Amino acid sequence: MNAWLGIIWALAPTVLVGLVFWWVMAAIVRADRTERKAYAKIEAEERAKRGLPAKN
Repeated sequence: MNAWLGIIWALAPTVLVGLVFWWVMAAIVRADRTERKAYAKIEAEERAKRGLPAKN
């Protein structure tokens, strides 16, 4: 039983750091996706104001 507890304590920091890394990367990707969508909307509005064709 004591050996299993040692294994769990040895792996816990690695697993926790991995989870935090995954959470941070997911937040960055989500923020980038949202920012690109907002930029595309603003660009489309500006193009429409100037009478330019929509960018594909």
